Amino acid sequence: MLTLYSHPFSPHCRFVRLVLGEYDIGAREIEEKPWERRKNFLMLNPAGDIPVVVENDGPAICGAAIIMEYLDETRGYRFPKKRLLPDSPETRAETRRLVSWFLEKMDRECVGALVREKIYKLDMPPDMGGGPPDSAAMRAARANLKHHLRYIGYLAASRNWLSGSTLTFADLAAAAALSSIDYLGEVPWDEDANAKTWYARIKSRPSFRTLLADVVRGLPPAANYLDLDF
Repeated sequence: MLTLYSHPFSPHCRFVRLVLGEYDIGAREIEEKPWERRKNFLMLNPAGDIPVVVENDGPAICGAAIIMEYLDETRGYRFPKKRLLPDSPETRAETRRLVSWFLEKMDRECVGALVREKIYKLDMPPDMGGGPPDSAAMRAARANLKHHLRYIGYLAASRNWLSGSTLTFADLAAAAALSSIDYLGEVPWDEDANAKTWYARIKSRPSFRTLLADVVRGLPPAANYLDLDF
């Protein structure tokens, strides 16, 4: 049995949840607020970051990319026709590159700031970083987001899926990131029709249903968030 320590709107955690859904893996989820730096959680992951997965009485598997590799090695072989890390070395490398792009570069340049300023800060006490949103940080994030959305549109237009001919971890990483801020109405879908069409394909998958059920207390989702045909 897997236990997932996560936050509902963390892009990295949403990525792991999508992977679990695609591989039909059940998991017990424990909500973790990393800014609280709970002692028991720090014993699992001294870095204090989420997500973290623990399987039965095994060691903690820390970090989205590490969990991705762990799940591929322990479960992916069971799904040869829909394995999320393809067999081709070239496509595997491209998949890993894009996962890094979406979960690191895109998170650093836009998604992470919007989630932090508009969602996390609502729940943070002032002594842990809470307070009003930083408008300058959000302006920069919105500007950067347009470039990332166009890049996703370019990939979607030139390939069947983002890293090649089949659905991979790359698609789930990008979708997880965008879904975190789509809830906020922060994704300018009119910027790129190809990105929007690709996202609609992902959003309609069964693995996405649990993400669409997430809510922020006191902050309802944007009008198009639950619409599969937006």
